[in-house]
Amino acid sequence: MAEGGRWLILVMTTATVTTPSGASVVLAESATTVIVEGNHYFPSADVKWEYFTETERTTGCPWKGTANYYSVEVEGERLDNVAWTYHQPKDAAEEIRDHVAFYPAVSVS
Repeated sequence: MAEGGRWLILVMTTATVTTPSGASVVLAESATTVIVEGNHYFPSADVKWEYFTETERTTGCPWKGTANYYSVEVEGERLDNVAWTYHQPKDAAEEIRDHVAFYPAVSVS
């Protein structure tokens, strides 16, 4: 219990993918995601990088900058370009620098 009789409640946000065998694998988990345009951006330190491979794909956003993409591989199944990050965001998007977001093939809850 926190000072003054108040409780501190942490809400964890988790990104998971279901494997071919039906298991659920956590790709990222954080109490400090940043939500932009409906997407949860996970801090880099909270991502399980052993499942990720950076790809050559990039896209541009007028206010966020250039997004770099990752594919995810779990149990031999590969999801291409399913996650993205902004290594060098524009000033307006600085809060998501090196945070990772996911397309709907990855469940975020």
